[in-house]
Amino acid sequence: MADSSKTATQGPGSRRLSKAERRRQLLATALAIVREEGADRLTLGHLAARAGVSKPIAYEHFGTRSGLLIELYKTIDVEHANALREALRANPRGFEETADALAAAYMHCYADNSGEWHAVGAALSGSEEMGAVHQELVDGYVQLFVSALEPHSKLAHDVLYQRCIGLVGAGEALSAALIRGDCSEAQAADALAALIRGGLADS
Repeated sequence: MADSSKTATQGPGSRRLSKAERRRQLLATALAIVREEGADRLTLGHLAARAGVSKPIAYEHFGTRSGLLIELYKTIDVEHANALREALRANPRGFEETADALAAAYMHCYADNSGEWHAVGAALSGSEEMGAVHQELVDGYVQLFVSALEPHSKLAHDVLYQRCIGLVGAGEALSAALIRGDCSEAQAADALAALIRGGLADS
């Protein structure tokens, strides 16, 4: 993930930012707050102060603290998904290489963002909105896994889809272990790659 601290510390500048530009600035600032101070410190008031804007502007963009956290969670997740797609766009690979590349890219996303995604998710735990958002994002990863693995599988599409649900669930658990320090990035990637190979072993 690109470092956003430089962007976050820049003021609005002499040119008035468009709404989309202001939103990007606020999200970059929010990410910097989570990274430097922790998710508990991320409030709309603190965000406005760090970004150098008035509170009404922060409220106009996100409405509530939960709204801000959800948008930040989605933003980090989009970067994860794009990194995975980019890693899989390389030269054509066989099944073993695809499994290794998919697992390595998945785990690198979590190692690279120093736990911000998990921290924001934890801050949202228990919220009604978060349940729907999390399911939407998980569904996106399942589709990504299916697209990457289907060329190497003889399984029926619905069977492969169900197995990818399990693989994404395993990836989430391994990423949490990585963030906690229970395993290294390489160990987590090796474990996920082994599960991917095992999940398609009979295809």
